[in-house]
Order: sequence, then C-alpha cells, then structure tokens
Amino acid sequence: MQVILPNDWSPRPHQLPFFEAMDDGAKRACLVWHRRAGKDSSVLNFTAKTMFNRVGNYWHLFPKQTQARKAIWNGIDGEGRKILKQVFPESIRKRSSQQEMLIELKNESTWQLCGSDNYDSLVGSNPVGVVFSEYSLCDPNAWDYIRPMLAENGGWAIFIYTSRGKNHGYSLYNMAKKSPDWFCEMLTVDDTRRADGTPVISEAIIQTERDEGMSEEKIQQEYFCSFEAQIAGAIYGRQMSTAYKDSRIGFVPVEPSLPVHTAWDLGISDAMSVWFFQAVGKEVRLIHYYENHNHGMDHYANYLTEFKAKHEIKYGEHLAPHDIEVRELMSGKSRKDAARDMGIIFRTISRPKAKSDGHQAVRKLFPRLWIDENRCELGLACLSEYAYEWDDKTKMFKDKPNHNWASNGADALQTLALGWSERMVSGRPPPQIHHAKVDVNLWGNRR
Repeated sequence: MQVILPNDWSPRPHQLPFFEAMDDGAKRACLVWHRRAGKDSSVLNFTAKTMFNRVGNYWHLFPKQTQARKAIWNGIDGEGRKILKQVFPESIRKRSSQQEMLIELKNESTWQLCGSDNYDSLVGSNPVGVVFSEYSLCDPNAWDYIRPMLAENGGWAIFIYTSRGKNHGYSLYNMAKKSPDWFCEMLTVDDTRRADGTPVISEAIIQTERDEGMSEEKIQQEYFCSFEAQIAGAIYGRQMSTAYKDSRIGFVPVEPSLPVHTAWDLGISDAMSVWFFQAVGKEVRLIHYYENHNHGMDHYANYLTEFKAKHEIKYGEHLAPHDIEVRELMSGKSRKDAARDMGIIFRTISRPKAKSDGHQAVRKLFPRLWIDENRCELGLACLSEYAYEWDDKTKMFKDKPNHNWASNGADALQTLALGWSERMVSGRPPPQIHHAKVDVNLWGNRR
C-alpha cells in the first residue's frame, strides 16, 4: 500500500513559502501566524514527511504537557478528523504510546508530544527536529537546553506562535527576520486566504469576537500579531509598556565605579534567579539577569566571582527572600549559612503580608527602573509574561499569579523592591566580601 505524505492534506497558499524554505534546506523557522492560520497542522504534516527522509527522534513541544494532550493528541481538526490519524495514518505506524504521547513509524523514526515545563527530563533522546508550539508561552530555557543537540546533529527547529507582548517571542522574531539562516514570517488575517480566495478569518468573524467580549488588545494579538498590545492579565503590563515607551529598556552600561547589588529568588528544585543592579541618583539600573536550577550555592558564588572579574566591579548588598534562612534537616545549615561560608553575606527580606503588597512594591519601583535589553533578556521575558491566573469557570482572572517559568524572575524583582533602600544610591557598600572561586561548570546551557 502506497501512502503519500502529507496524508490527505494540502497546504493553503499562505503556507507554501514555509514548506518551500524547509525543503530548500532551512534549519530554523519562526512563524508568527495569526490564531487560525494553520500553524500546527502545517508543521505536523511537514514533520511527518521529514520523518521518512531522515530517521530520528522528533519532538513537538507545547508550554505544558497537558496542553499538548488536549490540543494535539486528543485534538480534532476543522473537518472533524482526529488530527494525528490524518498526520500519521495507521498504515505507517509501528506503535503508539498513549501514556508517553509517542508514535513510532515503521522506519523507526519517533515523534513525541512534550511540554516545555519539564524539558530537562527530555535530554538524552537526541532529537533531530523540534517544534515549539505557542513558543511565546513556552519556557525560553527549553530552547537553550535543546539547541546544543540540534547544533551537533544538524537538526532543525521551528517556532510557531502568536504575539504575546515584548517577551522572548518578540526577541526571537526580531532576531530571525534579520538572519539569513532563518525563515521568518508574520501572517495576519489580512495575509491568509483559502484555496478559493476567501479570507481564513473574515472581518465579520472579528467583529463577532468584539461583540462577544474579546478585548481589542486580545484581538490585536490573536489576529493581527501585534507585539505592542498588552498581555491580558499581565501584572506589570502597564509598567512594561511605559518603560518601553520612555526608552528605559535598551542599552544600560555597567558603571565600574559604583557597587553592584543583587536581588534573588529561591525557587523549587533549587531554582534560583538573580537580578544585578546599580543605583545612580534616582535610577535603579538592572544591568544583568541570571537564573539556573539544580545547582548548589557554590555555582552562584562562582558566577558572581566571574561577573565581578568580567566587568571589574565591586559588590554592594545581596538581598534574598526569607526562605534563605530555612535550615536543612541533615546538615542543620541554611542556604544563608552556606553562602556566608563562600563570602556572600545576604540581607534577608521579609515576606510581604499579601502577594498584592509585593506587586505594589514593584509597581512603585518601576518608574525608576532602567533595564538592559540584552543582558536582561530572559528577565524581561519573565516580567512580560508574569500574569494573573485565569479562571475558566468564572471567565475572570484570579487575584493570584499564574505560577510558571516567569514567576522566578518576577519574584526576584519583588525581593529588590521590598529590600530597596536609598542608602544603595550612596555607593557605600557593606564590608568587602571575598567571593570564593569554586570549580564548577559556571555557564551551563543557560544565559
């Protein structure tokens, strides 16, 4: 039995340039297409075809694994067909795993649905093709983790998403559209039509969305790919928009004559986030952001030492949240004790009475913030994406933030806001601290 791939599917005119670019040898693609432009169906059918051209492992990542199961594994297309039965017909499959959301083809290529929320558990499978679906919502660290594997084996990566503020998706798009090595395309509803020439999304459909309560910001994001529109429910959305408008996000120099202070967040699974900042007059300059996880305090001591040497600076205060004083049962020592042994003396910042108090402290500090766009790229993505949790039952935002990859960077900035003191402006550092050099892999796979 002969099967032609893509199976029972033909690309629409606006989807053809992507297929042509990848068939011509492109290894990277950034597709900022509107909500109903057929992003997932295009890349799924491209992947199925590619799996017979090169045997290997292929991943399709969503922000969360639960989303992947709902949208694709159990998904139904516009013609009422099971998505995966159309893309991978039974005649070309060797086996399927419901639990792993994995399909193995008869030529031994495998395709698997995954979540960027547990990307580190995937390492070791050596993929040759990776799709990031809804990349503007994915943990950007997942790409940093996977990138070296694709570089080694010459694999490809495709990023598909709608805009969601000026976060890492915005940065990727701006980079990709300037690079000759990337296929980069933005398609709004004005750019997409069916085979018969009718628009995929008509003006009448968009007007119906408005009439039914969709905000104009959401419409601009979903259908017109606007990076300027604020993210719905963004906790610091207005403050971020103002900072961009006032040109307070861009190049911010490191001033060697002034002390560099740090503000930390200690997350789960030993995740840590650190903002590096300087105080100049009324300005609080965020000059660098770093995060990593599954490392001990020695890793971060080493990082501070390297940063100090690279920029020829001296340190001022180190601010940490209250949980740095929690003691381990076996050793009886806290992370604060461990840091002190390595020369980092923390000032502990008390927990706010309510999470909203911490948010308000950050909002109050925001007008003073100047943020380096390159050295704080991941931190900026965290601040853009940090949003209130949505309640599907009430169709309203809850009063608590959504806990995801963006929380660590936002909480570290909260540490800064709650621990801010005008004495930091004076340039009077605490007693000089020796930061011990520790022999660990400093940079890892993250920025």
